[in-house]
Amino acid sequence: MNDGDVSRQIQQMVAFIRQEAEEKANEISVSAEEEFNIQKMQIVDWDKKKIKQDYDRKLKQVEVKKKIEYSMQLNASRIKFLQAQDDVVVAMKDAARKELLNVSSNRKTYKDLIQSLIVQSLLKLNEPSVVLRCREIDLTLVESVIEEAKRSYVTKSKLSVPKINIDRNVFLPPPPSNKDPNRPSCSGGVVLASQDGKIVFENTLDTRLDVIYRNKLPTIRKILYK
Repeated sequence: MNDGDVSRQIQQMVAFIRQEAEEKANEISVSAEEEFNIQKMQIVDWDKKKIKQDYDRKLKQVEVKKKIEYSMQLNASRIKFLQAQDDVVVAMKDAARKELLNVSSNRKTYKDLIQSLIVQSLLKLNEPSVVLRCREIDLTLVESVIEEAKRSYVTKSKLSVPKINIDRNVFLPPPPSNKDPNRPSCSGGVVLASQDGKIVFENTLDTRLDVIYRNKLPTIRKILYK
């Protein structure tokens, strides 16, 4: 083999090696690009997932905040509505309490009422001896109906005549006054107690109003806010 053949053989080998190197380099480049694209897609997907998670978390926080604010506003509205209801009902009771003053101002009507209240109290207590308290301004009126009240009690109860001791030392509070609205007051009526004081029956106009108010309150609310 002469020098020319050797040279050509070497060149062929070099060309072959170079081709293989280029093919290998190209293969590595393609593989690297594919690996890069895969990693890039993974990173992009991970970022997208993270962004979505952050968005969902913030959206949930906003929804929770809206629900809390709505609940607070709803509760505030309910409280205002209930307060308005109470204000109306209390105003009705106050108006009724003022009307009680008209009852005691009519002497004939109030006299009959006092007698009825005494008889009712005697029937409730059913005691042979009782203590009666009234307003100081009603003392004369009460004294004038005592005997008739006893007779009425005997007729209704079929029992003996009770002993009624009018307390002339301790009186019920006076009528309400606009000058001093905070002081204790009584619109009228009587309070009877057993002689030993263990049983007390309050039969004042204010007490009766309170009882009616409690009993009728559900009906009043239903009528006003149906």
